[in-house]
Amino acid sequence: MGIIDGMDGIPYNAMQTEVIQGILIPFLGTFLGAACVLFMKNTLNTLLQRILTGFAAGVMVAASIWSLLVPAMEQAADMGQWAFVPAVCGFWMGVLFLLFLDRVIPHLHWGSSEPEGPRTVLRKTTMLVLAVTLHNIPEGMAVGVVFAGCLSENSVVTMTGALALSIGIAIQNFPEGAIISMPLKSEGVKRRTAFLYGVLSGIVEPIAALLTILAAGFIVPALPYLLSFAAGAMIYVVVEELIPEMAMGQHTNLGTIFFAVGFTLMLTLDVALG
Repeated sequence: MGIIDGMDGIPYNAMQTEVIQGILIPFLGTFLGAACVLFMKNTLNTLLQRILTGFAAGVMVAASIWSLLVPAMEQAADMGQWAFVPAVCGFWMGVLFLLFLDRVIPHLHWGSSEPEGPRTVLRKTTMLVLAVTLHNIPEGMAVGVVFAGCLSENSVVTMTGALALSIGIAIQNFPEGAIISMPLKSEGVKRRTAFLYGVLSGIVEPIAALLTILAAGFIVPALPYLLSFAAGAMIYVVVEELIPEMAMGQHTNLGTIFFAVGFTLMLTLDVALG
């Protein structure tokens, strides 16, 4: 049976619909967050941006552990005491992949005045969008690989668990959408243009998810590696980008507190719905 031919007696068309809905849920979060720029008069203050960034980081770390790394090791359980090998190898491949993208794609993180990556003549607003787009890639891959996993005959990932991850990422995408569109407005970009930039930064997620599902269909035995690959890429984003941003400026513990809120929310979703 192919990876998307059906599972547990669920008709192919019904399963296909669930997968499409699942990979679009995170994009909906970004869309709604970006839409804040259309009706909010004031820009997000620095403290609120740090709170939202901490929350997003907590969701991503919890998702990396319970939705990706743990299933990767369970999927490789037949390797016995070596079940950690796919998780470790895939994790490092994900880290190195994001490190590579970080080096070759010009981008600018929020709150920073120094662009990263190769020198470019791109505008500041474009590089801000590229920074968010860069870390949306592993989120899309994470969603794609769990749906590929739940559609695999021998996977420990369930459809409900995959939807839980989609919902969790959508929740953290909502503030991300606002974080990208609102500062663009403060930079002088028109509201509708800022909204469009915010939406475009998130469109990469369903694309990455779909490509990952298609790839997993050809290399089902590599599923544990793909799960941990997505985890490594997400952790890279958290450590390299989100944690420094949530700690930026005057000292406050709010970023850390909301990191814990996001972490426990994603943990709750994964256990309760998975």
